[in-house]
Amino acid sequence: MRSFIAWTICWLVVLVSTGGPLAAADWLSFLGPTANGKSTETGILTDWSDGKLKLLWTLDLDTSYGIGAVDQGRYFQFDRVGDVERLICLDAASGREIWHADQPVAYRDMYGYNNGPRSSPVIAGNRVFTYGVAGRLSCFDKTDGKLLWTHSLNEEFGVIQNFFGVSCCPVIYKDMVIVMVGGSPAADQRLPLGALDRVIGNNSGIVAFRQSDGKLAYQLSDELASYSTPVIAKIDGQDVGLAFMRGGLLAFDPNKGKELWHFPWRSPRLESVNAALPIVRGDQVLISECYDVGSALLKVTPRDYELLWKDPRSRRAQAMRAHWATPIQHGDYLFGCSGRNEPDSDLRCIRWSDGEVMWTKPNRIRTSLLWIDGHFVVLDERGHMELIKDSSDSYQPVTEIDLSEALGDIEAPFLRSPCWAAPVVANGRLYVRGANRVACFQLIPSAAK
Repeated sequence: MRSFIAWTICWLVVLVSTGGPLAAADWLSFLGPTANGKSTETGILTDWSDGKLKLLWTLDLDTSYGIGAVDQGRYFQFDRVGDVERLICLDAASGREIWHADQPVAYRDMYGYNNGPRSSPVIAGNRVFTYGVAGRLSCFDKTDGKLLWTHSLNEEFGVIQNFFGVSCCPVIYKDMVIVMVGGSPAADQRLPLGALDRVIGNNSGIVAFRQSDGKLAYQLSDELASYSTPVIAKIDGQDVGLAFMRGGLLAFDPNKGKELWHFPWRSPRLESVNAALPIVRGDQVLISECYDVGSALLKVTPRDYELLWKDPRSRRAQAMRAHWATPIQHGDYLFGCSGRNEPDSDLRCIRWSDGEVMWTKPNRIRTSLLWIDGHFVVLDERGHMELIKDSSDSYQPVTEIDLSEALGDIEAPFLRSPCWAAPVVANGRLYVRGANRVACFQLIPSAAK
C-alpha cells in the first residue's frame, strides 16, 4: 500500500485548426476549455536546445500537486503553505504577485504523501473556485481575492477521509459549480480510518451549488468519491454529466441533478483508485484505471449504454491502464501513460475503436501529456520534458529538455520530483510544475509581447 500513489486529478471535444500562427486561448479549468488536455494554439517552438525555450518566470511552491489556471493575463495557483491553503494570483507575463488569499487547513495524508491540495483552481466570469484537500469549496472574487462564500463539504456531508483526500476539481455548468463529494451517514463516522470497504453513501456523490451565493442546487447518488473530475458532454442533443466515481461511471442530468445510469468499473481490491477523467468522443466514452480492470469503451445515450470493448483481465494484455494522468484522444487514437508504478509504466498509442496497441515507448516511468499544434508535450514525473509528433505510426521525438537538472542560475533540480501535473498552455506560454515550483516558458515565440 505504501507504493500506492496519491493522485487525482483533479484533475476530465472538438479541436479547431486555425491555420494561422496562433489561436490564443485562456486555460480556465483542469485539462483546458474542453477538459481533454488539448490546446488550439499553433506556431510552437520545435527546438528546445541551447536555451531556445525561454524561461519567463518561476513561482516557488510549498505543498500541493495541481497546476494552475489562466485567465485574462493572470495565472492562478492553489497550494498549501504551513497550515493554510493559498490561492495566489500572478501576472501571467512576469510572475509578479497581484494578490493571495489564505484559508486554514488541518489535513494529514494517511499514507505519507503531501498534505496540500490536489486540484486546480477553476475560473468562471469574475469568480475563482477552489476545492481543498479537506473538502473546503470556496468562491473568490477574481479581481482582488475577496472570499465570497465557502463550504466545508466534508463536515456538511459527513465525508469519511478518502485514502488521499479530496482531489476533484470544480466543474462549471451554467450558473452552477458541480463537485464530487461522496458523504456518508452518521453511523459511518465511527468506522476506523481507512475502512472504506464498510462506508456507504448518503445521496451526495455529486453536489451542485449556485455560483452566485453558494446555495445548494441539488445532490444525487450514493456513490462515493474517486479522484477523478466530472465532465459535461452533449449526447443526443442533451447535456449529460459523466463522473468516474469510486465504483464506476455515473451518468447524470446536470440541469436537474438526476441519475441517468451507472456502469460498474472498479478494481476488486480495496486499495485502488479511479482517477483519470472520462474521455468523450461523440457518443462514446472511454474510462480507464490501472489496478486490475483496465479500460472500457461505451456507446452512450442519456438513457443507457452499450459496451463496445473492454480490456481482458490479464494486465499484460490490456490496452490502456491509466493511473492519475488522463490519456488524450486525437483522431482515431488515444495517447497516454499506461501503468501503475514506474517499473511497469510506458507511453503508448492505442486505436480508439478496438484498443489495439499501435506503439509503445517502454520508458518505465509515468508521464502526463498536453496536445498542441500536431504534437504532444510529454512531462515525466522526474522532470524530463519532450516534444513528440502526434503520430499513430510510431513514437517520434522532436526535441527535449531535462528540467530535473539546473536551469540558468537555478540549481538542480530545477523541477523536483514528483512532476505529476499535466502541462498547461495559454496565450503562447507553457506552464509546468514539480514538487518545488511552477515554471513558465515561452512556447510560441510569436505570442511574446
